[in-house]
Amino acid sequence: MRNIFAGLLGGTEIFMLKKYKPYIIEIIIALFVGGLSAFLTKDAMADFEALVKPPLSPPGFLFPIVWTILFVLMGISAGLVYEKSGSVPFIYRLSLIVNFLWSVIFFNMEAYLFAFVWLLLLLVLIIMTISEYYKISKPAAYLQIPYLLWVIFAGYLNFFIWYLN
Repeated sequence: MRNIFAGLLGGTEIFMLKKYKPYIIEIIIALFVGGLSAFLTKDAMADFEALVKPPLSPPGFLFPIVWTILFVLMGISAGLVYEKSGSVPFIYRLSLIVNFLWSVIFFNMEAYLFAFVWLLLLLVLIIMTISEYYKISKPAAYLQIPYLLWVIFAGYLNFFIWYLN
């Protein structure tokens, strides 16, 4: 009798893992991009702290918390799209790359004006991703809205950091 239950539970675990696999993979991809970006820019944080910042600038400890939440939401969103369509649109993958490169441009290269222009490209890609996701899964599109709003806010910060410094 014990073997029967063990077999049933084992089958359930495999089913559950298979069902959530796209979500797990997509969350890991998004968190990896964010983690690698943070790792590569960590040495530039002292310089960033010394910059003149605009009003409404959040404290530095808030950024990794917000970005972690956003990357998880992005992963869940991509998982929803993958579950419905069997793939994730290229535009989303491109936006991850552009997001990653923005951090390097802004923090490591300190090219604040170019970083702002780059961020405008990211905004366009996020809007395109939301549009593509909406055709496949409305909840996936809605999960991208916090990311869009945060990047708009990041654009405000980026622009005024360039302007003030």
